Amino acid sequence: MNIAIYGRLSDRMDLSVIANFFRFLEKLGIGYRVHDSFAHDLAERMPGWKDSVEPFLLGSDNALTTFDFAYSFGGDGTFLSTVNLVNGKVPVLGVNFGRLGFLTTVMHQDLEQATIALTKDMFRIDHRTALQVDSEPKGLFGGQNLGLNDLTIHKTQSNEMITVHTYINGEYLNSYWADGLIIATPTGSTAYSLACGGPVIHPGSNTFVITPVAPHSLTVRPMVIPDDYVISFGIESRTGKAMIALDARTVEVDNSAEIAVRRADAPVKLVRVHNSNHLDNLRSRLMWGRDVRN
Repeated sequence: MNIAIYGRLSDRMDLSVIANFFRFLEKLGIGYRVHDSFAHDLAERMPGWKDSVEPFLLGSDNALTTFDFAYSFGGDGTFLSTVNLVNGKVPVLGVNFGRLGFLTTVMHQDLEQATIALTKDMFRIDHRTALQVDSEPKGLFGGQNLGLNDLTIHKTQSNEMITVHTYINGEYLNSYWADGLIIATPTGSTAYSLACGGPVIHPGSNTFVITPVAPHSLTVRPMVIPDDYVISFGIESRTGKAMIALDARTVEVDNSAEIAVRRADAPVKLVRVHNSNHLDNLRSRLMWGRDVRN
């Protein structure tokens, strides 16, 4: 078995856990390589470690073909970056060194146990719908136009609102006068969309949700649509610009930019190594059913 490892150092990350895990992999004869940027950061904090490991660039298709799994060390933001780097080609296991951990379902203290489960084929693969962004001019996100959670169109100034003219399969839907607009997958429905009043959507529902951000109309509500529809936008703003965010990446665009969102050709593959499921996550992460009186 060969694994790719990507992560981001933070104050929450216990380097002794990582050092022990690398020794564990070497003891079991499991091949591993660490992404170049993460390897550089680790080498500064773990002298001598990098001498025996060849780093790699995870975005390289040639590199990806040599791996069975990609590990993400960090929180959900790091997991989203890992998903973008592997571009659906490798199943991703999220190891939680962060806080909430909707996507990073393995706690760092269970890392070795989870890896043993993978070697024994004791795991499942969850296939999650992803977004793909098409734009003119092209290359809005440098060619990395895959998103697992959501695309957000947002104002650039705190004292303005923008108008987002929205079309579904070329047919006019609405002009949202608001702080912005979110297009979320079922996986992303528990992220920014939820905070803006959007519904929680089961990952198997094959839908997108369109959720306005602080709309200047009491009658505007989130809308759920099939995920085989294409959603396109025209933007108006006083500054002539808007912010476009795709998961953890953000760019500023002119109002003249043409943007469309559709379902990605291939789903994102999430590794699950224990019996927990999406419903368990909802109860534990969102604290459903908990009552401080009891």
